[in-house]
Amino acid sequence: MTDFADAARQTTRALRDLFPRTPLQRNEFLSRKYDADIWLKREDLTPVRSYKLRGAYNAMRKVRAAKPDQNHFVCASAGNHAQGVAFACQHFGVQGTIFMPVTTPQQKIDKTRAFGAENVRIVLTGDYFDQTLAASQQFCTQEGAHFLSPFDDEDVIEGQASVAVEMLEQLGTAPDLVILPVGGGGLSSGVTRYLRDASPQTAFRFVEPAGGASLTAALIAREPVTLKRVDNFVDGAAVARIGARNFAALSWVKPDEVIVAPEDRICTTMLMMLNTEGIVLEPAGALAVDALADLGPEIVGKTVICVTSGGNFDFERLPEVKERAQRYSGVKKYFILRMPQRPGALREFLEMLGPDDDIARFEYLKKSARNFGSVLIGIETKDAQNFQKLFDQLEAAAFQYRDITQDEILSEFLI
Repeated sequence: MTDFADAARQTTRALRDLFPRTPLQRNEFLSRKYDADIWLKREDLTPVRSYKLRGAYNAMRKVRAAKPDQNHFVCASAGNHAQGVAFACQHFGVQGTIFMPVTTPQQKIDKTRAFGAENVRIVLTGDYFDQTLAASQQFCTQEGAHFLSPFDDEDVIEGQASVAVEMLEQLGTAPDLVILPVGGGGLSSGVTRYLRDASPQTAFRFVEPAGGASLTAALIAREPVTLKRVDNFVDGAAVARIGARNFAALSWVKPDEVIVAPEDRICTTMLMMLNTEGIVLEPAGALAVDALADLGPEIVGKTVICVTSGGNFDFERLPEVKERAQRYSGVKKYFILRMPQRPGALREFLEMLGPDDDIARFEYLKKSARNFGSVLIGIETKDAQNFQKLFDQLEAAAFQYRDITQDEILSEFLI
């Protein structure tokens, strides 16, 4: 065993002072669906509902051992690392200042306050994580505090490696494949560094959101690069630049071993796990399960572990998740219809709808001195194929329309 592997096992033992190891559960539904032996490493069941507590605790533990008088810690986080740091601050009885993006879901802000209580202060700043990170580091320098990186830190990486230590102990044998979500790279670099030594026959797949594919960009450039634009929907993994230490540990990865998951498809996975298994996953927590759809025949008959990395989901976001899932699945569409301004035109259109079609949105204002008026229509149906039947009827009746479901600019403005 390497020094890193030994340290990861020691960290795992130290973590038992904080919480028991998270379950490794065989999932019958997914196993049947993909004809494989699918296991979930339930990091959504830690005390802070994500794996981030591991790295935060380990880093703080080591700093406190080396510098017992260090009583002020600072971090920047979109939520999960913040909760881990807050929990650790209360555990060690030290002060924490936690910087979070202004766009952080309220549920994560409230939970961070609850875990840290009087030991933490929260500062909301920046629309994107990288802006928040810069503000926190400047503050840390001014105050002489210790900065706890969310991922680009050797002690944090070592702490996240405890996930791998536990999964091998629980499974009792080497898995064929481990699927890991990637944001800044703390979890993926820690788990792979441990397993490549302890279980060299295990293969890996990595999955990151399409709107924050920082590992893919780094592998192509052969060095970390900063993405020009980040979609914050998968807020737990939407990082513009993978950590330098993390990429150094992942530079061996081949680009075709990284799956880039569309945000809307992740929503379908979140709903599937909620409705069929009763498992609440945040968008980042659903990444590993979502990747199964891309692997298909590759995993048939194999033992696969998916790390469900977090379950901090604000249910106020559920309508958005459902909406995006429906649009991705093709059972909900929005389009602009050019409606003739004559008596009976609306009735003619309504008669084209099938028994499974339901109008979810209808906006129309009659315009004077015009032969046609534009209508914004949203329709839900049970089978995506029903839309082709509707569109065929519209064209046969010479009704002009434009499908704007996938038009990002128009749909964001109108819907």
